[in-house]
Amino acid sequence: MSILFLTAAGAAPEAAAQFGLIPALKEGGPISIAIFSVMVIMSVFSFYIMFTKLFEQQKVLNQYKQVRAQFWRAASLEEGAAKLEKNSAYRQVVDDGIEAQKQHGLLTDSVEAHDWLHGAMARSEDAINSKLSTGLPFLATVGATAPFVGLLGTVIGIYSALIKIGIAGQADIGKIAGPVGEALIMTAIGLFVAVPAVLAYNWLQARNKTIARSLSDFSNEVIGFMSSGGRLKPVPTAAAAGKPAPAAVKK
Repeated sequence: MSILFLTAAGAAPEAAAQFGLIPALKEGGPISIAIFSVMVIMSVFSFYIMFTKLFEQQKVLNQYKQVRAQFWRAASLEEGAAKLEKNSAYRQVVDDGIEAQKQHGLLTDSVEAHDWLHGAMARSEDAINSKLSTGLPFLATVGATAPFVGLLGTVIGIYSALIKIGIAGQADIGKIAGPVGEALIMTAIGLFVAVPAVLAYNWLQARNKTIARSLSDFSNEVIGFMSSGGRLKPVPTAAAAGKPAPAAVKK
């Protein structure tokens, strides 16, 4: 889109009015306008998903910093969970673990406590990861289909140009410039919609994998704490606890 604006700005006003975006869409007719509208909708929703997911992911990443700084300083899981935000993803993992531990005491069949806790925590992690992944399939779909949607507009533009050549009996550049310009514009718009969607999808997926690893590590730590009766407890790092790292001892 920026290329189109720069090209139009560098041209004469009358040329820009004749071969700009709006004249090109009018040249293609209702089909081109419909294709352009679809791509605009795809682009708007793609950027909406990208920014909302970035905000959601950053919130979970900040929650993990809070966990490392405060949670393991508590004497019990209940006390540690109370220090976390009410809607924290990590508090959900702890609450599910505490509930699973209570449920295990009610079982009549002999089931290993570790297996029961691990299954409950895994379901909790899957629920959080699934929520973080909502909307990403739409980005993948846009990235895969937008170039072809733009290509459809390109085909229509080329076909319109060929019809005008056939009617005129010769390739008059003045008569085919409009349809050909409409075809190229549709190709450019398709790429403009697809490329940000693909980049956002890959970036958000990578951040989700980072969050999934932190959730898995925290889940294992909670299981270790429960299985050891509170004896196995991670030590908060100096940076997370807000204390400076100890200075090296000089010999």
